[in-house]
Amino acid sequence: MSAVTTITDEILALKRQRNAVILAHHYVDSEIQEIADVIGDSLELARKAREFDGEVIAFCGVWFMAETAKILNPTRTVVVPDRDAGCSLVDACSADQTRAFKRRYPDHVVVSYINTSAEVKAESDLICTSRNAVKVVQSIPADQPVLFLPDRNLGDWVQRQSGRTNMKIWQGACIVHATFPARRLMHLKHEHPNALVAAHPECPREVLDQAAFIGSTSAIIEWAVTAPRDEIIIMTESGVRHSLDKLAPHKKFIFVPNENCNCSECPYMKRNSLEKLRDCLDKLETRVELPADLMERALKPIERMLAIK
Repeated sequence: MSAVTTITDEILALKRQRNAVILAHHYVDSEIQEIADVIGDSLELARKAREFDGEVIAFCGVWFMAETAKILNPTRTVVVPDRDAGCSLVDACSADQTRAFKRRYPDHVVVSYINTSAEVKAESDLICTSRNAVKVVQSIPADQPVLFLPDRNLGDWVQRQSGRTNMKIWQGACIVHATFPARRLMHLKHEHPNALVAAHPECPREVLDQAAFIGSTSAIIEWAVTAPRDEIIIMTESGVRHSLDKLAPHKKFIFVPNENCNCSECPYMKRNSLEKLRDCLDKLETRVELPADLMERALKPIERMLAIK
């Protein structure tokens, strides 16, 4: 029996013992996705967590996602394999900075991407995801000024899609998507002239302008599987290959290295491992603990988003 199989057996036994559910983001390693109960993006996973009857949520992703799961499931225990699995977008915008902006521009509606801390969510009027960001902004009266934070590329795309002129955009960026170079994409398109391009809206405008499809992580997977070509260039984190290869094994999915690591991996997501997942279920550490009043305040803008059809 291999070491991986032994660890997997331990994890599944602990899951039964703890009456737990394992949630995994598309960007974590495939060996974790293989044993997860649900694979999805951050909002999909938080929603799914509400639907199960168990006691413990083991969230394999990054910290802000586990916070969101806790906000939506305040009575359940939420644990993560690695507390240091963070996010450059969260780091780009603090609650103090958000409060300072609100004092300076009290007339602006604050729309925060879900890739923010619980404290920033609590200072926001609405939350959005990459899948619904355009719809969320369009739900706000046209004459109402908007602050969109923290991702500059997603904000730029939303502004272009919505035609919104009274929109201020925070200048944060994802260390994976923002560093995909347009020139490498152009080179790959030359090498694969029949390939279609699917891109996440956190990518720079020069990349998005070359895409046949722009959408969230899960939307990219859905589109790529049914797209009319068998070669698809994927401009997002390479962890999505796990689902793509399972759903469309006959297709060729091509990933573009970014400038940071000559790869297309998120270093924070890759901090999750089977060993750490086993240990967090065994010890029920690290737990996501948030003050009740903070969760109550952060829940309101999330619920406003969920109410938008």
